[in-house]
Amino acid sequence: MSEITINTYEAMFLFPQSATANLGEASDHVLAHLEKVGAEVMAFRKWDDRRLAFPIKGNTRGVFFLGYFKLSGDKMASLERNLLLSEDLVRFLITRADHLSVEQIEETEGRTDLAEEIKLRGEQKTDEAASSVRVTTKSERETTEATDEEAKPAAETETEATEEDLAESATETEETTAS
Repeated sequence: MSEITINTYEAMFLFPQSATANLGEASDHVLAHLEKVGAEVMAFRKWDDRRLAFPIKGNTRGVFFLGYFKLSGDKMASLERNLLLSEDLVRFLITRADHLSVEQIEETEGRTDLAEEIKLRGEQKTDEAASSVRVTTKSERETTEATDEEAKPAAETETEATEEDLAESATETEETTAS
């Protein structure tokens, strides 16, 4: 019977820029795939949001996630197949991370930073939605309508005065020209 070896892997996951609207879903998507095959996630974080060197599946920008995990070599094929079938994921790259120590990997941990960013983005969405919707009471609407009605006659009066002023200035111009 052969011995099962557990390897340490480094993986980069690329999502379309639209994933920035919901980073939580994107990170949960990757973590669910890793959990599904029994991977032990050592570190995971949002790496960057940047312009791509060339368009990939129509995307010119993308969100990158970096992850380090331990997984037995015989389950790697299953993980890669699941990731290839994922419609949310644009690309991924998985390599062995034997050259890194556990301390170096743990230094890259960023799940708490990612959670804070997700929380801040959620608060921004809430603030934007609240500022775009303004609730008015019936009395406020009536006051606004009354103010608008009062402003209309004043504008008409100003227009009439202006027409009278124009007629007077035209008469004065004609008199000056005749003299």
